[in-house]
Amino acid sequence: QVQLVESGGGFVQAGGSLRLSCAASGGIFSTNEMGWYRQAPGKARELVAFIGSGGGTNYADSVKGRFTISRDNAKNTVYLQMNSLKSEDTAVYYCYTRTEYGNNVYGLRDWGKGTLVTISS
Repeated sequence: QVQLVESGGGFVQAGGSLRLSCAASGGIFSTNEMGWYRQAPGKARELVAFIGSGGGTNYADSVKGRFTISRDNAKNTVYLQMNSLKSEDTAVYYCYTRTEYGNNVYGLRDWGKGTLVTISS
């Protein structure tokens, strides 16, 4: 059974930085896409960034140039380095993983329980 455990959330002032980590277990993740969503109070969950098995990345426009996603397959861990944080980045951040089957076919996402990031203005 896949388990994802996020860490690194917390309280930081605007302009500061945080690094989120997500450790995966219970499967083989080197061939999986891994990424992050977030959900702010009263808003829908939105995609923040993802990284494919080949290392390709994709970011939401709102975080481009400020956030960097990376992965360490030896540790089954995905990271989200968040710089120049803004109050609007306040949210619960959820890690996910899904199998890449090729030809833009993917398995269902497995989710972590989330880690809270609070940015004070």
